[in-house]
Amino acid sequence: MSNENHQASHGRALTATIIVIALILVGGFTYQLGRRHALGNAKTASTSQHALKRVGILQYVSHPALNQIHKGVVDELEKEGFIDGKNIQIIDQNGQADQSKLATMSEQLVNKKADVLVGIATPAAQALANATSTTPIVLGAVTDPVAAGLVRDMKAPGKNITGVSDQPPVASEIKLGKELMPQAKTVGMLYSSTEDNSKSQVDTATKAATKLGLKVKKFAVPSSNEIAQTVQVMNGQVDFIYIPLDNTIANAMPTVTEEANKQNKPVITSVDTMVTQGGLATIGVNQYQLGIQTGKMAANILKGKSKPATTPVYTFSTGDTIINKEQAQHLAINVPEKLMKNAKLVTTDVGKNK
Repeated sequence: MSNENHQASHGRALTATIIVIALILVGGFTYQLGRRHALGNAKTASTSQHALKRVGILQYVSHPALNQIHKGVVDELEKEGFIDGKNIQIIDQNGQADQSKLATMSEQLVNKKADVLVGIATPAAQALANATSTTPIVLGAVTDPVAAGLVRDMKAPGKNITGVSDQPPVASEIKLGKELMPQAKTVGMLYSSTEDNSKSQVDTATKAATKLGLKVKKFAVPSSNEIAQTVQVMNGQVDFIYIPLDNTIANAMPTVTEEANKQNKPVITSVDTMVTQGGLATIGVNQYQLGIQTGKMAANILKGKSKPATTPVYTFSTGDTIINKEQAQHLAINVPEKLMKNAKLVTTDVGKNK
């Protein structure tokens, strides 16, 4: 081979080597660029996911009163700009009155890094409080947060918990019962022996009844299985039945109504929804409005406008007088004109009594 041919061959080899090196360099750069882009997208997705605030709602059991509270919470959150699936994720849990489920569900909500937790009814709120001492908790429908061991003081809770009390005007409810049944001599208190708030209300109701000259008989049930039989026993011993804010009894209100109606025993309740389920009357807090207030407090925490430790527990100063006119007719009770003028008159919702 001539010297010229040798030089040409060497030049072609050198050129090929340079091209290969260039391709390797370009490929490496493209790979790094693609990798950075992918990492950037992953980081953006992670940031977006983190920006989606989480609200965990734990409800003690399904019944009309608590369902209305739940609806109020969600509606108010949306009104405040927190829309489920858009800029917040609402994680719903319902213990269906099972204490072990409430404990497990509380742990799950805490592990899912909820930004705020809502406990609807005292057992649910207590389960959440046992699961975390740092995540903000908003109480929905807890009658006596102090007695339940949830807050130190109603005006200055002091920890990670605040919320809304559904404390009813118990004394006024007993007085209402006496006004509707002026000949009554004995009132029977029906409540769950497992709910601390119920015991506290019964103590208050007993004092109010005694002042009105009524004899009081207490009937505590350990579970919903004993309610029907207990009401049957009460029918022969009392002139009317009083039910405090009690989740166990509220969940079985159709059973209470069915058994009480067999002997025409009037039932005074502490919740408006229980009147539409066959109770005679109540002076109670509107459950939906209670949920609205709970949702408002949760929204303020999410916005950073308030902290549970320094946010007073909210209590309603007034209640609505609600009378089931259909039930009054069934029991042959003449409702005084002054009560009729200011009361909200309802009828029994048959669907809820099935």
